Amino acid sequence: MVLVSHSKAVAESTAALAKALFGAGDPAPVTPAGGLPDGGVGTSAELVRRAVARVDEGAGAVVLCDMGSAVLTVKELLDAGELGDTRIADAPFVEGAVAAVVTASVGGDLAAVLAATDDARTYRKL
Repeated sequence: MVLVSHSKAVAESTAALAKALFGAGDPAPVTPAGGLPDGGVGTSAELVRRAVARVDEGAGAVVLCDMGSAVLTVKELLDAGELGDTRIADAPFVEGAVAAVVTASVGGDLAAVLAATDDARTYRKL
């Protein structure tokens, strides 16, 4: 799982929350790719490439983006064939991250992880 946010702090804290909510055991790889290399707010294609390379263990990777240029950057990298077997999840950032990490951590494959993020997108709170 790669978390692409305009903010380094948001990506890092969401990754930490998703791993913490998994509970006991080792969570699946989740890597934040937030902000710009200089620490500023924005989206970096290079940080996304590195993050996908870190988490892809041969089964593919799921990327969750916060909005706007984060989505556009990942789509451009996918269209250019730079991210291998990577998919964008269409889900809310925090809920989708938790669903993806928990599902992958219990052995879910790429399809199961994407299904879990899809469920997170439709989960109603009231």
